[in-house]
Amino acid sequence: MGNVKPQAVQLKPAGLNPGQAIAAASANIAWPDERWWEALHDEQLNQLVSSALRDNPSLRATLARVRQAEALAGVAQAATQPRVDASASADRELYSAHSTIPAPLAGNYAWKNTATLSGSYDLDLWGRNRDALAAALDEMHMAAAESQMARLTLATSIVRTYIQLSLEYTLQDSVAENLAQRQRILDITRRRKAAGLATDLEVTNIETTLPAGRREHEQIGESIALLRNQLAALIGKGPGDGDTITRPMLTLAAGRGDAVPANLPAELVGRRPDIAAQRWRVEAAGSRIAGAKKDFYPNLNLAAFVGVQSLGFGHFLESGSQMRGITPAISLPVFEGGRLRSQLGNQTAIYDGAVEQYNAAVIQAMSEVANAVVKIASVRQQDQLAQRALASAQRQQQLAERAYQSGLTDTLNVINAQLTLLNEQQQMAQVASKQLDNYALLMSALGGGIKLDLH
Repeated sequence: MGNVKPQAVQLKPAGLNPGQAIAAASANIAWPDERWWEALHDEQLNQLVSSALRDNPSLRATLARVRQAEALAGVAQAATQPRVDASASADRELYSAHSTIPAPLAGNYAWKNTATLSGSYDLDLWGRNRDALAAALDEMHMAAAESQMARLTLATSIVRTYIQLSLEYTLQDSVAENLAQRQRILDITRRRKAAGLATDLEVTNIETTLPAGRREHEQIGESIALLRNQLAALIGKGPGDGDTITRPMLTLAAGRGDAVPANLPAELVGRRPDIAAQRWRVEAAGSRIAGAKKDFYPNLNLAAFVGVQSLGFGHFLESGSQMRGITPAISLPVFEGGRLRSQLGNQTAIYDGAVEQYNAAVIQAMSEVANAVVKIASVRQQDQLAQRALASAQRQQQLAERAYQSGLTDTLNVINAQLTLLNEQQQMAQVASKQLDNYALLMSALGGGIKLDLH
């Protein structure tokens, strides 16, 4: 037994190097609010998340697991308390005339009546039952933390899907605007051809681009419909509820999500539900090890009973019908063929696995925060570059259209300028969407503002 010891070492989050990205972004700011999505100022989004947290079946399943863990903790607690049982029976029996039963019962029917009250108590001298209760309580806390993680994951999925829906609407507008511009140039070119100032080739060049643009517009419409259906499923509703989702109106104040709390490594353990769940898993496994060690020790139980018993009802309640007894019992494992040692080894291996899962969760959490911070800083630079590129493309398109109307260039230059503008508009929309999405990723990486009690 002495050599069966845990081998894993639990990481100390404060001892991890947060890296340059997190250190540069650290500031004396508050942790995010639990309802962090409200910072996007979209009432429809707020309603969708609230509906999902109330009606999503998968989330309700996690709440059922929490109730199950609470019930199992109650079972474990009952093992630490005395137990009292009551029983009563009445049997009518024909007694043998040739057995040990004397007259007048021999050869006749008679009632045999018994009523007892019994009690038992496991003294739990070594604390085995208390260890089992501690493990059950830890597993209850673990289930609660996992439920919180499911809430955070669900809210994050809805927010990110909603942001993607907003992007698709913006892309659709850009394609529609570009199609309208091409149609306007086509109308001008047809009039120029009628006046002998343009050729069939110029008309065809523009007409050829229209089907591709309409196809892209239709594809975006399909994406919008699918995203609505996805949102409806996330909130626990049917596709018909997705049809009622209107265009998102998201805004995020400048500077939101640009920094992380200065006490990030140490506090992240209590903010991330997945880390908290793994922490409780480790605690439960430690209690299971303690309980497995107690199986090597002797066990002492006390049992007692009191009651009345009689043949027939006439003397049932008389003092002479009383019976009582007490039964102390002790058990000590002598030879188990290695069963107890193997049980301890199993619990130790489970503990080691739980510790490594906890360590992995801490490392993953730090990595996700660092990744979100890096993306935020990068997208901020991309936004500046995208604005410059868009301004240049808009000027190029205006100059090309003026030159074409003046007869100084052909349709190919106009088409190329329009396609360049469309691409830059889409790039700008993608960058704006990334800013919102990175905010959601950072809030999720920080635990969504949830504070869990780990004591």
